[in-house]
Amino acid sequence: MTPTSLTLHPAFKLNGLDFSSAEEVLNFTDNLLEDGNEQEVSVAKFIEKWLDFTEEISVKTSGSTGKPKSIKLTKQQMVHSAKATGTYFKTGSGTQALLCIPADYIAGKMMVVRAMVLGWDLHVVQPSKDALVEYDNDYDFVAMVPYQVSHSLEALPKVKKLIIGGGAVSKALEEQLQQLPTEAFATYGMTETITHIAVRRLNGPARSDQYTALPDVKFTQDDRGCLVIHAPNISKMAVVTNDLVTLHSPTSFSWLGRQDNVINSGGVKIFPETIERELEAQLGLPFIIASEPDETLGERVILIFEGDGDSLPNFKEAFQQLEAYQRPKKVYRLSKFPYTETGKIKRGGVLQVLRNYKR
Repeated sequence: MTPTSLTLHPAFKLNGLDFSSAEEVLNFTDNLLEDGNEQEVSVAKFIEKWLDFTEEISVKTSGSTGKPKSIKLTKQQMVHSAKATGTYFKTGSGTQALLCIPADYIAGKMMVVRAMVLGWDLHVVQPSKDALVEYDNDYDFVAMVPYQVSHSLEALPKVKKLIIGGGAVSKALEEQLQQLPTEAFATYGMTETITHIAVRRLNGPARSDQYTALPDVKFTQDDRGCLVIHAPNISKMAVVTNDLVTLHSPTSFSWLGRQDNVINSGGVKIFPETIERELEAQLGLPFIIASEPDETLGERVILIFEGDGDSLPNFKEAFQQLEAYQRPKKVYRLSKFPYTETGKIKRGGVLQVLRNYKR
């Protein structure tokens, strides 16, 4: 039996078009390859790969926590992931969905897979910051990054269910979501777990600080306190992460930060991501929290921001909301941060630039 006969739902639509067979889908993707925009070409190439006779798909990681790499996922694992999303969010056949994140990466590819597997009508648009604003359609399910959400708040009532990934959701953005009818969720996952394996409700009566597992996913911790993911349908091996968590149950946790980012200052463990979440709304510019050696504390907290020196925020005032041990002891400015292709700050790259700058 071919992958095509296993995974192409008869109700699948692309930009409102029906298809009676895989051949019709491939004829349409041929047209997209010739006349489509960059996003449509990426979708077409992926669909053609999906409908061939191979069992695996090669995908690339974002490179936000290390050098980008290519990994192989089986199509059957991706089918299981799609079905888990459909079950959790109750998005079955006929779901109107929007693809407005890049189709070159796993998050975008999985929107296409969900459409083909679950029978969605998928609307494909360029991944611009205000993609949702540009169209009048109503959608049942949309995936976006925080930057897009912040530029689409007035248009979000057109969306029933929204998942947000690709970066942390700031406290300010989370508060802006409270008055909207859209069911908004933060997601937790990575390329190796075929996107999200846990979600956290951001607004409404079900709002929570805890991430809840998707179907057939369980959690444990290693001796560092880092999350270990057990999802046999999408990974034969347990996925050991560098994410420090508070484990509430085998299916729920609260995320604290990356183990490799933890700062030990005077014997106190400080999570840079927690400070960044507190400061993001006040500073309004790209920055990271990191550390540097200190003779007394061992490590001291520092802030590094991207800017040219004009109209700088009031750092002293912003720091007042932090606990004393969390407040950066020094602030550095770099003219330009290194970013991944998906727009994430390369934390390690920033620190390397700073080291070169301080020499």
